Amino acid sequence: MDPSQTPRVFSERYELNHLIARGGMAEVYRAHDRLLDRPVALKVLFPELSVDRSFVERFRREAQAAANLSHPNIVPVFDWGEDTGTYFIVMEYVDGRPLSSILKSAGPLSAERTADIGAHVAAALGYAHKNGVVHRDVKPGNVLITDDGTVKVTDFGIARAVNTEESLTQTGAVMGTATYFSPEQAEGLGVDSRSDIYSLGVVLFEMVTGRPPFLGDSPVAVASKHVRDNPPAPRELNPQVPPTFEAIILKSMAKDPSHRYATAEELRADLLRFNEGRSVLAMEDTTAMIGVAGAGAAATTTVAAVGGMDATRAVGAVDATNTSGVGVDGEAPDESGSNRTRNYAIALVVLLLILGIAGYFLGRSLGYFGGEASFNLPNVVGQQAQVATATLRADGLNVNQVQQVSSNTPGSVISTNPGANSLVKKGDTVILKVAEVAPPIQVTVPDGLTNTTQANAAAILTSAGLQSTVVFHTSTALKGTVLSTNPASGTKVNQGSTVTLTVSSGPANVTVPSLIGLSQGAAGQALGSAGLTLGNVTSVSSSQFLPGQVVSSNPGTGASVSPGSSVDIAVSTGPPATTTTTSTSSTTTTSTTTTTKP
Repeated sequence: MDPSQTPRVFSERYELNHLIARGGMAEVYRAHDRLLDRPVALKVLFPELSVDRSFVERFRREAQAAANLSHPNIVPVFDWGEDTGTYFIVMEYVDGRPLSSILKSAGPLSAERTADIGAHVAAALGYAHKNGVVHRDVKPGNVLITDDGTVKVTDFGIARAVNTEESLTQTGAVMGTATYFSPEQAEGLGVDSRSDIYSLGVVLFEMVTGRPPFLGDSPVAVASKHVRDNPPAPRELNPQVPPTFEAIILKSMAKDPSHRYATAEELRADLLRFNEGRSVLAMEDTTAMIGVAGAGAAATTTVAAVGGMDATRAVGAVDATNTSGVGVDGEAPDESGSNRTRNYAIALVVLLLILGIAGYFLGRSLGYFGGEASFNLPNVVGQQAQVATATLRADGLNVNQVQQVSSNTPGSVISTNPGANSLVKKGDTVILKVAEVAPPIQVTVPDGLTNTTQANAAAILTSAGLQSTVVFHTSTALKGTVLSTNPASGTKVNQGSTVTLTVSSGPANVTVPSLIGLSQGAAGQALGSAGLTLGNVTSVSSSQFLPGQVVSSNPGTGASVSPGSSVDIAVSTGPPATTTTTSTSSTTTTSTTTTTKP
């Protein structure tokens, strides 16, 4: 923003700081929430989107649905509204980079890193799907990654509001996301959670290969390929992609939704199994991996790629073998008996050489000819790493341990390389993947907790993934106001931790002083010194106290009352009047006068 201009403030609360990004349907700003004194991300929709009233209603419903999502991998929606005809959404400010930016600068990621990020995205999608929200715009630009590796998915539900009645020929948001469309989206059909799974499969493809599966000159051309074409096998673009991970991608991108993973949780489980070195569900369903692959060479290539074979090389080997007995020119070869004998002799010599070489290496593997005897690697999966290491070293093997986050028992062996029962010999190195507990996710205690109400502070902590507890403290501050927090704002804590809110219970009570026997003026001064006020003054006759002395107070001496409370007193007028008796009658005269303070 131009520093010479006055910052725009939305709804008299959200002050724009600077532009973060511009997309097909909105601009995203870093803004300051004046009410809660915290940074937020403000997505300001383009004015042309506000003209269509049906869009505004869809936007309202989708923003409300997204605001109800609370998950560690989802950017929460705090607020939404309209200001002078412009609609906006207020979200958590995430200090991180979009996945799209990371891919542009770093290129293809490893399959393990891709699986880790994909598992977090799948967790977010699975939670949203259970709550009836389909994202519809899963793409690298909507995945944010912080410096500490936290993965956050943003823009839930907004794509539906924008794209419900848009066509592929329009510019803006639709053009920007056609790359990640599911086939049913591209055809304008109804979508469900499996459409998000397809889009995530496209994102996984791009993460390990460095490019999307389908490219084209226009959104329509790209969308058409999603419907009709088979994606290239990821291993064709990056041979480093493991076949099992390729299988996960291709199953996610099956043309038929029924051939994809049934749920995002199912996809997430396969990604975790891959990173743990275990077998994946995708390898058990080659039909789903192929989707609706075409006939002939295309289908052959896809199947071969999934199986880890080089289809072109396999076909070439078959084509190079001439078994028809017909020469290249179509004539039968002229082969005399002597030629045949010579060829048989050569073939026999070659065969004997092959057998001799094979026998030699087999003998070495069994300990003959000076070679080390081979043996089957013991199965130590599931054992504690110390026990497994001792077992393998006793067999003369070298052991390296690699820690990996896993749901398995901490310190246990997840897998070995080479695998159990593989042939090894003394001196070989075995790599153990050892389970470790995932480090807790760190979050920052947010700003804006003090000097606000207890309810507001609790809501802020909930949106940050924290819990709250309350202790009350007497204070001159308004009752219910948060005085302090423990830990303080800005402190790094584990997600789910409890923050203690010290909340004002109002001023402490004061004790009514003893006023008995004091004059009215002295009683007023004593009450003022105690933080109290003089209330009603009543005159009563008394034989015990001189006129003008306080006989009693209400509340009485020692009572506990709120500061500023009023205390009523009764003041003596002296003894009762004299009683005169005559022969005819007797008259008793008493006088009671009531006064109030000026």
